[in-house]
Amino acid sequence: MDATELLKLYADGKRDFQGTNLSGARLNGVNLSGVNLSGADLSGASLYKAILDEADLTSANLHDATMPNGTIHV
Repeated sequence: MDATELLKLYADGKRDFQGTNLSGARLNGVNLSGVNLSGADLSGASLYKAILDEADLTSANLHDATMPNGTIHV
């Protein structure tokens, strides 16, 4: 799945993206509050200033992901 498809599905109300491959995705500045990304591959993803309030990132692969100035509230 690429960032565009994720954002479209999220806008349509989907929040469960458990185990999704988002390696290298560019999600800068997006609001993904309440998203379930548990077990997702976010390696190399760019999450600069992304809003991940109450997001589930349990066991997500965040290797080499960039998240400066992003917000995560659990």
